Amino acid sequence: MRDPMSDNALPTPPPPALPETQRLPGVLARYRDPKLAWSLTEIAVTLAPLVALWAAMWALMHVSYWLTLALALPAAGFLVRLFLIQHDCGHGAFFRHRAINDWVGRLCGVVTLTPYDYWKRTHAAHHATAGNLDRRGLGDIVTLTVEEYLALDWRRRLRYRLYRHPLVMFGVGPTYLFLLQHRAPLGLMGAGWKPWLSTMSTNLGAAVVVVLLMWLIGPAPFLLIHGPIFVLAATIGVWLFYVQHQFENTRWAHEAQWSLPEAALHGSSYYDLPPVLRWFSANIGVHHVHHLSSRIPFYRLREVLRDYPELGTISRVTLWQSLRCVNYTLWDEDAQRLISFAALRRKLRGSGAAA
Repeated sequence: MRDPMSDNALPTPPPPALPETQRLPGVLARYRDPKLAWSLTEIAVTLAPLVALWAAMWALMHVSYWLTLALALPAAGFLVRLFLIQHDCGHGAFFRHRAINDWVGRLCGVVTLTPYDYWKRTHAAHHATAGNLDRRGLGDIVTLTVEEYLALDWRRRLRYRLYRHPLVMFGVGPTYLFLLQHRAPLGLMGAGWKPWLSTMSTNLGAAVVVVLLMWLIGPAPFLLIHGPIFVLAATIGVWLFYVQHQFENTRWAHEAQWSLPEAALHGSSYYDLPPVLRWFSANIGVHHVHHLSSRIPFYRLREVLRDYPELGTISRVTLWQSLRCVNYTLWDEDAQRLISFAALRRKLRGSGAAA
C-alpha cells in the first residue's frame, strides 16, 4: 500500500476554478440530468413515511392527543419535502419527460393544496425577475424600497408593516396562502382558462381526499390530525422561501443593471442547514445554485458544492444568522442592502427627518 505521505504519493487534484458568473449557468448544465431510480426513491422515502406518520397519529388519538401532536412536526417535514418534489417537477428537473414531471407535480399539488400548473407559471415569473426592482410582484414576497415606503401615506405604511410583521408573515400568512389564496388563480385571473383549470381541478381533487378521510375517521379527528401538520408545513415552507431571498446582503437592481446570473448568485442565499434539516428541505437551501440552473434535481445540488466549493462561501446564511432575517423589511438603495424599520428610524433621526 502506498504511503499517502511519501514523496511518491499522487497529490489530490485541486477543485476546478469557479467560472465567471455569466458562464455559470452553462457550466452547471451538466448536473441537470435526473436519475430515474433516484427520483422514484425520493418519492418513496417521502410519501411512505408521510402516510405512515398520518396513520400513527390517528392510532395514537385513542391513547393521547399529546402523542399525536408529537408526530405532527416530522409529518410536516415530509409534507414540505413532498412540496419540494412538486417544485422540482415544476422546473422539469425531476424526470426527463415533461409529461411525467407535470402529472407527478399535479398529484403532489392535491396533497400540498398547491395548484401545480398555476403555481408553476407564477414561480417561473419569480425566477425570471428575482432581484429586479422594476419587475417585482408575481410569485414574490412584497418588498419595498426605503424611498417607496416613505412615499406612502400612514395607512399604506401600516398595511405594509402588518404584512411584514413576523406574526403575519409566519403566522396567519402561510395558512392563508395555502388554504385560501391558492383556491383561485390570483394574479392570473384574466390569463385564460388554464390557471382556472389548474386551481379548480386541484380544489376538486383535494376535496375528494378530504371528504373520503373525514368519512373514514370522522371530521373532528381529521382536523385534529391534519390541521397541525398543515399549519406547520405551511409555516416552514414560507420561512424557507423567505430566507432564500430576504437576507441582509441580498442583491436587488433596476432593469438596466440587472442580470439573471448575478441576481441568482448574489440575490439568492445558500442557507447552510444542519444535515437533518437539509434532508427534509430537499437541499432547497442551496438556492443560489438552484437559481443559476433550476433544472438541477435537488439531490444533485450537493454535487455542485462538492465540485465548486467556492460556491459554499457565497451568500451563505447559517441557521443562527437566518433568525435575524425577520427584521429585514426594506431595500436601502443607498446602502445596497436590506434594512429593518428600526434601522430606517435611526437613519432618519440622524438626518433630522421623520419616519
